Amino acid sequence: MANEKKTIRLLILEDSQNEAERLVSLFRNAGRATRVHRITSSEDLAEILSQGWDLLIAAPEAEALDPSEALGAIRRQAKDIPFIQLVSGNDSDAVTEALALGAQDALPQGEDERLILVANRELANLEERRARRSAEVALREAEKRCQLLLDSSVDAITYVHDGMHIYANRAYVGLFGYEDAEELEGMPMIDLIAGCDQATFKDFLKGYQTTEDNADLACSGIRSDGQAFAARMTFSPATYDGEPCIQVVIRAETDNAQLEEKLREVSSQDLVTGLYNRAHFLDLMDSAVERAVTAGQPATFAYMQLDRAQTLQLNLGVASIDLLLADLGNLLRGQFPEQAQLARLSDDVFAVLLPGEDPEQSTARFSALLKKVEGHLFDIHGRTAQVTLSIGVAGLDEKTTRAQEVIERAHRAADEIAQKDGNGLKVYNPADELAAAAYRGDIAAIIRQALEQNSFRLLFQPIISLRGDTHEHYEVLLRLLNPQGEEVPPADFLNAAKAAGLAEKIDRWVLLNSIKLLSEHRAKGHETKLFVHLSGSGLQDPELLPWLSVALKASRLPADALIVQINEPDAIAYLRQAKVLSQGLAELHCQIALCQFGCALNPFNTLKHMNVDFVKVDGSYVQDLSNPENQENLKTLMASLHAQAKLTIVPMVESATALATLWQAGANYIQGRYLQGPSQAMDYDFASDE
Repeated sequence: MANEKKTIRLLILEDSQNEAERLVSLFRNAGRATRVHRITSSEDLAEILSQGWDLLIAAPEAEALDPSEALGAIRRQAKDIPFIQLVSGNDSDAVTEALALGAQDALPQGEDERLILVANRELANLEERRARRSAEVALREAEKRCQLLLDSSVDAITYVHDGMHIYANRAYVGLFGYEDAEELEGMPMIDLIAGCDQATFKDFLKGYQTTEDNADLACSGIRSDGQAFAARMTFSPATYDGEPCIQVVIRAETDNAQLEEKLREVSSQDLVTGLYNRAHFLDLMDSAVERAVTAGQPATFAYMQLDRAQTLQLNLGVASIDLLLADLGNLLRGQFPEQAQLARLSDDVFAVLLPGEDPEQSTARFSALLKKVEGHLFDIHGRTAQVTLSIGVAGLDEKTTRAQEVIERAHRAADEIAQKDGNGLKVYNPADELAAAAYRGDIAAIIRQALEQNSFRLLFQPIISLRGDTHEHYEVLLRLLNPQGEEVPPADFLNAAKAAGLAEKIDRWVLLNSIKLLSEHRAKGHETKLFVHLSGSGLQDPELLPWLSVALKASRLPADALIVQINEPDAIAYLRQAKVLSQGLAELHCQIALCQFGCALNPFNTLKHMNVDFVKVDGSYVQDLSNPENQENLKTLMASLHAQAKLTIVPMVESATALATLWQAGANYIQGRYLQGPSQAMDYDFASDE
């Protein structure tokens, strides 16, 4: 299989449009997918440098801008963009001058084969530098996480250099009876060893080399009050602040029952917050369901979702968000009675089980919690953060059959609050669900009729390129009319279709009719591509790829004219299937888009597993772009996506004021009612945007 190369972003400083196009063709003929911008002035360069570029090729001279000025602009903005200077003839002085100014290389104009070799070398070097910077950032984040884990570890841990303490965690300080780690700084470790064992300890430490494997030593420690205790120490080589040292883990030797109890406690805890972890909490829920059914003991479950968690992580960073979650966990502990069982269910979700209470009794408690959390100022490394929660509550009673059913009810209630800007409470009501089930049943009947009579409606909304892509792009949107001719809200009929097992049939109907309409439209001379949604059910359909292959061949439609769009929550929920599907679509030469991107705490993990061509960011990134912080969040996300050579789409563009920000952020495509709302015809005038 050929080694796929990323799209390179190429700047060309050249007066001649024809020569610039010849250079672009040169790269494309060499197998390099290329996005290009020709520099037309110093102002143009200053503006365009705000985006990410991989390479700048400069002609020997240009009226638009002197090459030396271009180099100076790159240096002033501290951009890592390799600069290749072309020179006239074999002028060695010009080569020397260009290298002296800071160009990565200089070579005679017209030596095309050599230019490609030099460009490939510089692009490879650039990738290495970017990878190194990413690794350095990842290392710093990992070190912060490790420090956090060290500080919160239940094991007593210290780092020793030349026999002296250079770090001790809280458990270590407490084990020896001290108040503060500063009391141990600079203190020889031997001073904490009982006198009868000091000679043994000294001999052991002298003989221990940091290149050795782990080694154990049993001896007695001395607490600050002079009390001795038996301990087992495990020594291992380590580094701290970049310096080689020895890590010592000390476990006080107690009877096996105590040790086993401690291990059970640790295995049930979430490492960040100290609350119960998901696995242990689900066991507690199963027991509560059993008590509710067999003994009639009611209980209340609450699903507490952190609002705008993704934005918080962007603002605070990975290590700091863990500190915030730990502080939030402590706040929650103080708001519930001792019998309450608190847990961290996932990255941004907490849960509580209140035995002996029904939801009505608990409502006042959760309302008070919302006010407490909203009014609390979290101090994170000197920065202040405020958070809110979306809380869904459901009860456990004698009719409860499964714990998962209760969790899903509360989860749905919390989601309803989150979609209304969060910071609220909703209690699950069985009557609401009965009404919703009846409504879903009515809609399911309408869906079946629409499938039988081919009466769904397809709408098309244009997706406009900001970077000169000449293809016409539309997103396909599905609409359903009820017998009165009114539109059924898409969320309602799609949820009903999923519940009735009709989602896969709808997916195939949309794909088939989109292919048919697209084929007819392209036959009129349009270079049109369609983004077509695929549901989570379609994502799991093992027969979809062979069926799609047959449909494309029958229509004689170029496969790359179809872009299959999957939303991020579905891709995360069915990541294995999404990976297989993206690989299969690539083999069919179809493209794939990931939409609603950026809401997960670690959104880029999905991109590691899927071959994605387009990424449509979540609409939340476009809200209030007049706010500099929101602008920076969008730019940061865009830069990360562009670093992975993903084409980006920004939806929900509702006004002209956002366009300049989106251009500066590097968005490849935009979509929204400012440009055109959904229409029954593919009739947008793309030429007007050129």
